[in-house]
Amino acid sequence: MTLPGERTGASEARVTGEVTAVRAAHRFDEDELARWLSGRLEGAERGLTIRQFEGGQSNPTFLLETDRGRWVLRKKPGGPLLASAHMVEREQRVLRALAGSGVPVPDVPLFCDDESVIGTPFFVMSYVDGRISRDPSLPWASRSERAAVYLSAVETLAKVHDVDWASRGLADYGKPSAYLERQIHRWSKQYRDSKVREIAAMDWLMRFLPEHRPDEGAVTLAHGDYRLDNLILDPTEPRVVAVLDWELSTLGDPLTDLAYFCVPHHMPRSERGYRGLVGHDLGALGIPSQEAIVEAYCSRRGIAPPSPRVFAFYLSFSMFRLAAILAGIDARFRQGNASSESAESFASQIELFAEAGKRVAEGS
Repeated sequence: MTLPGERTGASEARVTGEVTAVRAAHRFDEDELARWLSGRLEGAERGLTIRQFEGGQSNPTFLLETDRGRWVLRKKPGGPLLASAHMVEREQRVLRALAGSGVPVPDVPLFCDDESVIGTPFFVMSYVDGRISRDPSLPWASRSERAAVYLSAVETLAKVHDVDWASRGLADYGKPSAYLERQIHRWSKQYRDSKVREIAAMDWLMRFLPEHRPDEGAVTLAHGDYRLDNLILDPTEPRVVAVLDWELSTLGDPLTDLAYFCVPHHMPRSERGYRGLVGHDLGALGIPSQEAIVEAYCSRRGIAPPSPRVFAFYLSFSMFRLAAILAGIDARFRQGNASSESAESFASQIELFAEAGKRVAEGS
């Protein structure tokens, strides 16, 4: 479903994601869900249509429609899962905590932790109308629109990091110290638990990262997966209207989010899998450079920019973490319960991210 009047390449701008029939690997008892929703979700007792969103590599996400409106359901995938992964319980909690904070997020009217309903915990959130772009080059946009989208994304990230998390009931949402140490350990373990082949660059990064951790600054709420395709843009204006996919959020180092947002600046453009910006003329497109993004973010938050060496560490950590996440996707793909049919093409890029992380670290 594309937007009317789109430019060439605009098929990359989706109206809050494309939907399909529920995939076989993610089917559940729809009648049982409808019974649970009756009296809780407007119109559910008169009929419920369920379809699955395309894209997304972790928690299956579904469009719910009744005669009174649209909602979105997020659940864990079925089958064996890695420890601490797919935490929809945490995701719904942080979304509810952020209501009214200035960070644009969907409302979450319902959460169910009773696995007998559809097999896993799930939550229901409001449907936000808008655009999602899978391609960071924003091929559907004009030059000025691209610049505005990136600046809006940076502004929104600054809002996330400015949240007073303690006053919002999130004081126990994560440990306020040793974030990088714990993250490196966590993703190293998840990679080892998922891997199906040896990748020399990952072994190198698992040695390098613990030995070169910088001193950490102030603790903020950290999104954990902050990238353009986890943002919903206004249907007509180049601004962010909702931030999605909070399952990796915690309390931690804000520079991990900033560096993660800049990863496309170091990855090649591609027609499949992860799409980077290397090979594009960013100036001609109107897309800010990494340096401009870092400067805008730090100016907005009133903090000193990190040194190039320090920021290179955060970039290499982000690429390492992406490689570990892709290893998990690969494991779920082999088990038959990956959340997206494109999982195979993403999982094939594990080594690509690992090599990029090693290259950035060596260049620092």
